[in-house]
Amino acid sequence: MVDIRHETVRANGVDLHVARAGQGQPLVLLHGWPEFWLTWEPVMQRLADRFDLIAPDLRGFGASEKPDPGPSDRAGAEVHAADIVALLDALGLARAGLVGHDVGAYVGQALGRSAPERLTGLFFFNCPYAGIGSRLAQPEMLAEIWYQSFHLKDFAATTVGASREGCRAYIGHFLQHWAGGNPSAFDDVIEAFTDNFMLPGNLQGGFNWYRSAQEGRLAMIRGESPSLPPITVPTCVRWGDRDPLFPYAWTDRLGEFFADLDLAPFEGAGHFPHRERPDAAAAEIARFFTGKA
Repeated sequence: MVDIRHETVRANGVDLHVARAGQGQPLVLLHGWPEFWLTWEPVMQRLADRFDLIAPDLRGFGASEKPDPGPSDRAGAEVHAADIVALLDALGLARAGLVGHDVGAYVGQALGRSAPERLTGLFFFNCPYAGIGSRLAQPEMLAEIWYQSFHLKDFAATTVGASREGCRAYIGHFLQHWAGGNPSAFDDVIEAFTDNFMLPGNLQGGFNWYRSAQEGRLAMIRGESPSLPPITVPTCVRWGDRDPLFPYAWTDRLGEFFADLDLAPFEGAGHFPHRERPDAAAAEIARFFTGKA
């Protein structure tokens, strides 16, 4: 087993918990919701012989600081992106590759626009992006995206966190249901995930992402997202072909948003390719970043 080191790094005015392993070309691994650094552990075990793997908990998540303990809309993609630039500065890294999933993919896109010179490449699993448009709110999707509206409620964190059993059922639902290729992908860590989200502030910290992203989500659904030039950083997207939340058909407009795009389906996986098929996920990451130091 690879030794995973843990440290706290002050970046952009907040204390970020960072899990780190391996040596070599630096790769920053950014989790989604409902996740924290531990979601990357299987991939880290498989890549530590070739890469310096840096897996922070985003602000509000995991063991990182919660600067806004209550409901807040100040934790959007641009804020997280500024945190990651400051993290690279604190670690003395001029450039790094970035691997993102779900929320982490939103943050990666913000970084690709605000600080492309700091990135050797972008690699995304199941990448939400503005080109999804109104499809997010199609009638057949309403049974999937309900949680995004629930998370906006002031009582959401109190309700989910009222008991450990309730929290486990809530978080466990998404980890199992979205893992379309391997519903047992998180079985070995479900207690650790429950422990994480039962810690003070962690449910609200994650829900604050949805508060912060709500304006952009509504603009996307209305077809009013701002028109931006495509990201020029070389980008690889591997999208699980069994994702009930983000169907693979939604990749059809990615080429409008990334000027240098390597896109392919990730077969046999749902929303969490890095957990559902870690051998294949690690191989794809290594293939893309090898030689991009």
